[in-house]
Amino acid sequence: MYQILVINPGSTSTKVAVFEDENEILSENIHHAAQQLSHFNDILGQYQFRLEAIESILSKSSYDLVDFDAFVGRGGLLRPIPSGTYVVNDCMIDDLRAGVQGEHASNLGAILVKELGNKYNRPAFIVDPVVVDELEPVARLSGHPLLPRKSIFHALNHKAVARKAAQRLNLSYEKVNLIIAHLGGGISIAAHCNGLVVDVNNALDAEGPFTPERSGTLPAGDLVRFCYNGAQSRDSVLKMIKGAG
Repeated sequence: MYQILVINPGSTSTKVAVFEDENEILSENIHHAAQQLSHFNDILGQYQFRLEAIESILSKSSYDLVDFDAFVGRGGLLRPIPSGTYVVNDCMIDDLRAGVQGEHASNLGAILVKELGNKYNRPAFIVDPVVVDELEPVARLSGHPLLPRKSIFHALNHKAVARKAAQRLNLSYEKVNLIIAHLGGGISIAAHCNGLVVDVNNALDAEGPFTPERSGTLPAGDLVRFCYNGAQSRDSVLKMIKGAG
C-alpha cells in the first residue's frame, strides 16, 4: 500500500488530501483570507506560509511528512503540454520560478512537492497542469493573427469531473462529448470531445466570464484607451484584470 500526499494550491485556498493507493483518507480545504495573502509581494513569497498551513493540518490528523511514499502537486504555468502525470524536474521548477507563462498560485504545487520530495527522498509528481493544451487548430483563432488564443485553464478539475461524469454515464471519457465549467476565483468553460479539451477560455488572463477575482473579457477599445490614459502602469492594469477584477 502506498500513502500519497496531494497538494492543490489555488488563488484563495490550499487543498490537501491523503490517499492510500486510490482511497482518499483525508481531505482538507484551507481557506486563505485576502488579508492574509495581501502581506506577500508575489506568489512565490507565499511558499512558507502555505507549507506551514499544510504541516499544521497534517499534524492535527497525526500525519508526519516522512511517512508518505510520494508527493503530488497541482501543475502550474509551465510550457504547454498534453494531459497526464509528470515527474517534477529541475527544468519545471526553473520555469515556474521564472514565470515563463505568468504567475499563479498553482505554480507553488510543483515547487512544494519537489522540495518535500528532495527533503524526504521521495518522488514528486504533477497531474494535468493548468497549461494542458489539446486545442483544435480552429480554437486558436482570435480576431488577429498576432494574438492567438491560448489554453490555460483548470485542467486538473476539468479532467477529474469529466471522468466522473463519463463514469456515471457508464462510458469512458474517451467516448463522450461534454461541456465542463469550473467556478472559483477563476472560471473556465471547456468543450471535451472524446477525451480531449478542444476549446476553452484562457481563464488566467480573464478571457470569458468575469469572476470574483478577474475582470473577464472587456471592451477592447475602451481597455486600450484606459491603458493609455497616462494614469496606469502595466502592472496595475494586469492586476485589475487578474487578482483585483
